[in-house]
Amino acid sequence: MRIDEIDKLHIKQIGEKKKIPEFSPGDTLKVNVRIIEGKRQRIQAYEGVCIAKKNKGINSTFTVRKISFGEGVERLFPIHSPNVESVEVIRSGKVRRAKLYYLRDRTGKSARITEKIKKKIGVDIIQPLPKKEVVEGLDVQTPTETVEIQSAKKAAPKSEVENKKK
Repeated sequence: MRIDEIDKLHIKQIGEKKKIPEFSPGDTLKVNVRIIEGKRQRIQAYEGVCIAKKNKGINSTFTVRKISFGEGVERLFPIHSPNVESVEVIRSGKVRRAKLYYLRDRTGKSARITEKIKKKIGVDIIQPLPKKEVVEGLDVQTPTETVEIQSAKKAAPKSEVENKKK
């Protein structure tokens, strides 16, 4: 077996256990990390902006940066680590670079990243089907067809009345 095949096998096994969402640099992430202190184990949330992502199979990592008490703190997380409990995307950022190392020099408003608005393509929208109506033996599905049939029904009696007058 080659190393690549072994890596793919491990990634497949890990992927079955936990779901890691698709994210990219610029996204604000909430990473739940398992921390072991002595005999106790707890989960701590680390929330910040993803400034870099490296895809190298089982060694894939991502870097999250946050400002804590006025100091910039960066932390590197292996994606497939058992200590990374879960990753949650809080908001998607609109950036044009793969590595956002320029954020290290910036603070305040200049360090902000605009939010990417994702377009939804009607997958979530479920419209009810029009009700079928039976009008004098005809199957009618849309309201426009019912209006045309009703106008035709109204027109027929008028013509009969006009014929009787003549």
